[in-house]
Amino acid sequence: MRPLEGITILDLTRVLSGPYCTMLLADMGARVVKIEEPGKGDETRGWGPPFVRGESAYFLSINRNKESVTLDFKRPEGRAILERLIGRSDVIVDNFRPGALAKLAIDDQTLRPRYPRLVSCSISGFGHSGPRSAEPGYDAVMQAEGGLMSITGASDGPPFRLGVAIADIVSGMFAAHGITLALFARERTGRGQAVDIGMLDSVAALLTYQAAIYFATGSAPSRMGNRHPTIVPYETFAAADGDFVLAVGNDEQWRRFCTIAGLEDDGRFATNRARVTRYDELKPILERRLRDHTRDHWIGRLTAAGVPCGLVRDLREVFSDPQLAAREMVAHVEHPTIGALRLLGVPVKLSDTPASVRTAPPTLGQHTEGVLRHDLGLSASDIATLRAEGII
Repeated sequence: MRPLEGITILDLTRVLSGPYCTMLLADMGARVVKIEEPGKGDETRGWGPPFVRGESAYFLSINRNKESVTLDFKRPEGRAILERLIGRSDVIVDNFRPGALAKLAIDDQTLRPRYPRLVSCSISGFGHSGPRSAEPGYDAVMQAEGGLMSITGASDGPPFRLGVAIADIVSGMFAAHGITLALFARERTGRGQAVDIGMLDSVAALLTYQAAIYFATGSAPSRMGNRHPTIVPYETFAAADGDFVLAVGNDEQWRRFCTIAGLEDDGRFATNRARVTRYDELKPILERRLRDHTRDHWIGRLTAAGVPCGLVRDLREVFSDPQLAAREMVAHVEHPTIGALRLLGVPVKLSDTPASVRTAPPTLGQHTEGVLRHDLGLSASDIATLRAEGII
């Protein structure tokens, strides 16, 4: 048994934030029926290269464990089919701009009277309230407007976007969190509710201690490269043969580090507060000492002494790590056209009701006929007519 087994989710999302949300729920056992535009599908099906036998690597990364149904629900016949699917679902998820679904009468306000147990989740750039609610949301824009770019990058360089679409991803995570909370509340109240996720809100929520620094000082934190604003030393250093990260989190770890590194602290740097205050004095001392030996030299000795540190690794090195293999963080499935396919595993490990990667990301419309026939009872001739008319 998986924790969301028996829950059906109607997925009207595309690109990243919504599909990431519904993938998380599907991993936990929910049945996710992904609605896609006939002949085109989710935009990310065309994003690449790379493509693997015609399938976009981007799409493959976030759509496992789902069923794909092609349906033009902007047309009356498609809208009627969608309505029947809504009636059989526990959750409906979208990431359209606020107001778009209201025009089709499939927004939460319209559906709520007819389906009081329905959980409705909408992910948008700015949420469904506030003066900017009608504006679209894109990951890079949200990283910029949410403050992440202002604190990412070298102090003397331009702001940087993170190497993954973190605004989309964290919005999808918060959406999945909100949906599970709404389902839990429904068990107590018998009523569904609306889950409203704004990407700007989600990015702002990531600011945590950086926001606290601003609230405490009134000054906006600036870019500091790989340096931590309140812990020292906690950043990237160059060894004799490449970079590694040193993350000294407390004063006891600092004392152990000094022993391993052969440094004598005369008391100037004994506390983290002193190390932060005297950072410009301490940094050159550390740089000179750490360049004396290789990364493996430092990593081996510091790790043995309980001082946190790690290599700066590329993805080839990451996915060769036996730790990730032991944690089943690389999953293997069979795809209908690709064959053997590797995907990321599930990071949430539950002892009694574990998640699983059960099926490969679907091909476009792979499950259309099965859903229409077995879920809605449509006949073969009905389905053929809908296909001929471009409804599916």
